[in-house]
Amino acid sequence: MDYNSAFQISASGMAVEKLRLDLTAANLANMNNAAAGPAQAYRPQRVISQAAPLNFGQQFGRLSASAGGVQVLSVETLAVAPRMVHEPGHPYADAQGMVAYPAVNHAAEMVNLNLALRAYEANVAAMNAAKTMAARTLDIGGQQ
Repeated sequence: MDYNSAFQISASGMAVEKLRLDLTAANLANMNNAAAGPAQAYRPQRVISQAAPLNFGQQFGRLSASAGGVQVLSVETLAVAPRMVHEPGHPYADAQGMVAYPAVNHAAEMVNLNLALRAYEANVAAMNAAKTMAARTLDIGGQQ
């Protein structure tokens, strides 16, 4: 068994989940930032990812498959209308007293945050299991 592939798969998963956490944090941080107009309001972002294809090749004279894992396809900016709040005294208020705020759904962002954290933890657990198996294999191989 190629332990490097197991490490690479877990590492790619952790990298994607870290990006997902970073974008969720940015969305939450900008949730209450008012904008001068609807066009200038912050737009929430999402990570689009997919399974990385397996690549087969020659390695050390035998056919082997390189690690799959996951890869980021894109970071999408959601095309949602800003949340308009009636605040006539606000410096950014328009003629009707409406102020544009980002259309960030707090509950959805918290769910996304928890999912990313659990996925990151699962990748760490998988990497630790592979590390333990590799170390145990070396221990078994060393006992003659």
